[in-house]
Amino acid sequence: MSHSDIRSAIRPQPDQPMVDIADYVIDGRIESEEAYDTARYMLLDSLACAMLAMKFPDCVKHLGPLVPGATLAGGAMVPGTNFELDPAQAAFNIGTQVRWLDFNDTWLAAEWGHPSDNLGTILAVADYLSRRELRDGGKPLTVRDVLGWAIKAHEIQGVYALQNSFNRVGLDHVILVRLASTAVATAMFGGGREDVITAVSHSWIDNGALRTYRHAPNTGPRKSWAAGDACRRAVIHALNVTQKNVVGYPSALSAKTWGFYDVAFGGKPFAFERPFGSYVMENVLFKISFPAEFHAQTAVECAMRLHPLVRGRIDEIERIEIETQEAGVRIIDKTGPLANYADRDHCIQYMVAVPLIHGRLTASDYNDDIAADPRIDALRAKMTVRENPQFTRDYFDPDKRYIGNSVQVFFTDGSSTDKVSIDYPIGHRKRRGEGIPVLLAKCEAALRAQLGSGQVERIMALAADPAKFDATPIDQFMNLYRV
Repeated sequence: MSHSDIRSAIRPQPDQPMVDIADYVIDGRIESEEAYDTARYMLLDSLACAMLAMKFPDCVKHLGPLVPGATLAGGAMVPGTNFELDPAQAAFNIGTQVRWLDFNDTWLAAEWGHPSDNLGTILAVADYLSRRELRDGGKPLTVRDVLGWAIKAHEIQGVYALQNSFNRVGLDHVILVRLASTAVATAMFGGGREDVITAVSHSWIDNGALRTYRHAPNTGPRKSWAAGDACRRAVIHALNVTQKNVVGYPSALSAKTWGFYDVAFGGKPFAFERPFGSYVMENVLFKISFPAEFHAQTAVECAMRLHPLVRGRIDEIERIEIETQEAGVRIIDKTGPLANYADRDHCIQYMVAVPLIHGRLTASDYNDDIAADPRIDALRAKMTVRENPQFTRDYFDPDKRYIGNSVQVFFTDGSSTDKVSIDYPIGHRKRRGEGIPVLLAKCEAALRAQLGSGQVERIMALAADPAKFDATPIDQFMNLYRV
């Protein structure tokens, strides 16, 4: 391209990926009842994670208005609190709650992430719009409406993640939370096809947050509120387009020199495995048993199986061999001192050591008091982590989406346990029948830890009645989580 071509002021047609998102969000029909069924459990599970997070002061300190007193009577409600906030700040609050403990759903591919992070935006906007409609004599949105928007947000984030690795260029996966949430929030605020294209262009122009806070030697708690930050930014983009009539940037991706592809993606356009539908919600992974980075979920299950065989022989262990996928090696294989909670829940060695010793892995097991047990670091020092190529192949296979790990313990007397291998965790689609009762038990326990018994009974009764659940106005549903 010549210098004069670069300087041309002729407005191009919008980049096709932005058009495709807009067409899907505005016109796409979700026909899959499996997707809606899964979305119900996703919503319950995500709010359970939010309630569990309320037990952690480092999470709670982020909640509420950005500055003291900046509440909004009749605004969006923050579950587990009595805060009513503007939809942007409420999106930050809810997104932070859902994500704080690394216990909400997960999607793994070339990029990884947590599609239910988008609920920060969706619930805040839906609740705000519903309360506004009720004040003006209109009709509120229902839980069914929220589930439909969530399916679309899951799909956008997940389909982009299948073949586009943002982590390999140093960008955090919450870039896709902002993208998906911006698109659906714009439509929820009444925007049309062109509005969604405009809002999405602004999302891409934001570029992305660096993954610095997720990796040694800088791992820190920003990773727990980064999704909330993306949710808040998405609402701002949606409001700017639908309320302020800002202009869009049609070649935000493809513009030479200045577009996202050239600036941040090595000049490569995005690649796509499939069109948008409901594939991601149907196949999403639930974190049911353990609040652990998902690449380690089956490793924790392996360690739990080994615990009865090693608990009386911890001092006799000579070495522990862990095999995982390539992504697991790259993200959570971590040696040396672990500085904080965020360091520990992204260390596969830590997440294997605790269940080997204690026969459990809970959110509290990442706290300083548990980490002070010298046996944990002693076991970590005896571990080797390596890639199993078959685990990696199965990880990328679209018909499997496995997250395999194996663990084997060797003792100083020359004996060893069997190698325990698990291909996919209890939260996988192939284990839905086994997993859903455990997910509901996780949900009820989390609710009872934060809400009154009457509230818990009403929520669990709704969970048992899908038709009534779906028909519930979203403002009434959110009020069930009010404290």
